Amino acid sequence: MKTQHEYKKCFITVGTTRFDLLCKCIQTPKVLRALKKLGCKEITFQIGNSDYEPGFYEKEGVKIELYRFKDSLKEDMRSADLVISHAGAGSCLEALDANKPLLVVINEDLMDNHQMELAEQLHMSGNLYYCTCDTLEDTLETVDFSWLSPLAKPTPNNFVKYLDSVFTVKNLSK
Repeated sequence: MKTQHEYKKCFITVGTTRFDLLCKCIQTPKVLRALKKLGCKEITFQIGNSDYEPGFYEKEGVKIELYRFKDSLKEDMRSADLVISHAGAGSCLEALDANKPLLVVINEDLMDNHQMELAEQLHMSGNLYYCTCDTLEDTLETVDFSWLSPLAKPTPNNFVKYLDSVFTVKNLSK
């Protein structure tokens, strides 16, 4: 993970959902100033179906590109120094797989979809930080992304060994 002062490019995603509150919150002067303190100069923001206009903007000295959808977010995540995401499993795992520092913003309007549980578990494992739109500014100002750990890579060999142990045919004729 990178040190605090190297987060020049920030990628933000709301996935396929509508998360107007995050779109609004990110573009407030307070949050933009908090991002600038981290070194942010550019934001690429995938806004999904949110009620904002795609385009190129500059606010508080930060260049911002808003777009709705792309076939893949991989390149945007790969080129980012910091990822801020909704708590969708796909977006979280894609950012963690790209080994990017990740701040997840919980969409409190979607609490029935287990976003909080996923964020809490990955936070307890030391893989990400999480917050709500109400606490985003404070979170950006207080967390140290260098403390985060990469997501452990899956070990399919252990699963195969387990399956072999469960389904091994024993020769009972001896």
